[in-house]
Amino acid sequence: MSDQQNATMYFDVTCPFAWVTSRWLLEVEKVRDVEIQWAPMSLAVLNEDREGLDPAYARQAANSKAPALVAAAIYTEYPEKTGDFYTAMGEKIHNIGGVDKQDPECYDQLIKNSLAEIGLPAEFFDAAHKADDAEGSYGEQLRASHAKALELVGDDVGTPVVRLGDRAFFGPVLTRIPRGEEAGKLFDASVTLGSYPHFFELKRSRTEDPRAEFA
Repeated sequence: MSDQQNATMYFDVTCPFAWVTSRWLLEVEKVRDVEIQWAPMSLAVLNEDREGLDPAYARQAANSKAPALVAAAIYTEYPEKTGDFYTAMGEKIHNIGGVDKQDPECYDQLIKNSLAEIGLPAEFFDAAHKADDAEGSYGEQLRASHAKALELVGDDVGTPVVRLGDRAFFGPVLTRIPRGEEAGKLFDASVTLGSYPHFFELKRSRTEDPRAEFA
């Protein structure tokens, strides 16, 4: 019988914290018997009804819905390609950078290029700017996946959400990417804490921003 552990990470491709966590989980796959699965959530959906947001951040969050909708379309039609799309998009957004996140069309060309890179039909881009109730929209699927993430951890968190077996939590929030055995040990600790039914939070003030580089 296999002892392989399954983990699911709920992500928004535009979130720098989720990106660092996702690259850590890929490092974990190299040193632990674990398989990572990927599912979309959305900062746009998370923030759409919140009042008092900084206007610049509110625009940035709203603009992030385009790649989230495409991720939901891929998750629905080609779930095995979801992680590939995340990697292709994330490398452009977080590793290369230079994206004007205030521009409503800032992700459009990145989406088109990423779809081509991973061998998916260009028509998936059509999902990017469709209203939830429009024909051919994947808004319902995005909201369902997002709701599943919040069902696991509550609605007072952000992205990422990581599910380990029957337990899930927000984060872990990392600012660098652990690698090798260090990545594995951090995963082991996360599993231990996450599997304890009375564990809820471990936190300290953050003194640096996330950077897409190894520790």
